[in-house]
Amino acid sequence: MSRAGRRRRTGGRAPGVHGPGTPAGTSGDEAGSDGGDGGDGSASGDGSGPVARFRIDWTLAGPGWADCVVTAGDATVELTASYIGHAPEELLTAVARITAADADGDGETEARAQFEAEPTAYRWIFRRHGGTVRLRLLELRHGTEPDRAGTELWSGTLSVDALARATVRCFDEVARVYGASGYRGEWREHFPSSELEALRRTWRARR
Repeated sequence: MSRAGRRRRTGGRAPGVHGPGTPAGTSGDEAGSDGGDGGDGSASGDGSGPVARFRIDWTLAGPGWADCVVTAGDATVELTASYIGHAPEELLTAVARITAADADGDGETEARAQFEAEPTAYRWIFRRHGGTVRLRLLELRHGTEPDRAGTELWSGTLSVDALARATVRCFDEVARVYGASGYRGEWREHFPSSELEALRRTWRARR
């Protein structure tokens, strides 16, 4: 049985989704109302505005495995990633591409990242609209399945700033906690320093 299959047994709740609460693990900090992030904290994606709190936690959970917890408003979504894919690099690159697009629509307005969890997969779909990003998190039985075959774990809107900030701070904290050698030993791949710095430069440039 894959590790992802074991993690989904959460007392009858929907796969990977939890209610209000603060996840444990390596913190990406909260992207709150400071720095221009607006919204009322809605996590339902129902059109009520950008979430007021967005955070990503990435915790190495054994050789070649990581837990990723996304906190959006009052919702908490738990994802799993295996080193067989390039989850950190894909996420950092996708966020950098969305951040680089300007409010007028120039640049890439859609980007994707995928976490492989043997055989389950978790797909991030980003669509930029002006200064905000629509994010969908999907769970798929196999990584080759199309979007329509997936189960939507969460969808909602957040500011571009909130997304970039949460992602940068998440991986800054991963580097602080594990260090390059510790990360390599647990994850079996090198820390994605070039992708992290590319996102940081892009985020700073747009601010």
